Amino acid sequence: MATTRRTKRPPNSTPPRALPRPPRKARPEPLRPGPTRDASAKVALLAAEAGLEKKASAIEIIDVSGRVDYADFLVLMTGGSDRQVAAIADFVEDFLGKHGVRSISMEGRSAASWVLIDFVDIVVHVFQREARAVYDLDGLWMDANRLPVPGLPTES
Repeated sequence: MATTRRTKRPPNSTPPRALPRPPRKARPEPLRPGPTRDASAKVALLAAEAGLEKKASAIEIIDVSGRVDYADFLVLMTGGSDRQVAAIADFVEDFLGKHGVRSISMEGRSAASWVLIDFVDIVVHVFQREARAVYDLDGLWMDANRLPVPGLPTES
């Protein structure tokens, strides 16, 4: 029977280096179900419906998908006074909440000159007339596609 003999390393020697490992292959991220553009369009239409129910005027749904990374649609609407703007904003948030869509934030409710409600893929802007004219989001996105709002007359 043959025996193997272990050799001792000298005390000041460095250990033999192991071969480097090959780099790990990147694992593909699992597909996570997320809202689709069609689902986002339905939420935007629900927001417009809520605005119509509270007598908002000049409702527009602007398709910004592929142009910005923070939303697929902007929903713009106008109220006649600070009280109406606040009422519209509250109703839109409640109405969408009843349909299972929760907002992540609401800004500007206290002054109610311009209220922004963030529904992740949809951002709803409720303006007073003067504020809408000053910020002119309609003009900023004049070249973007619009979704028709049921219940509003279409321009010819």
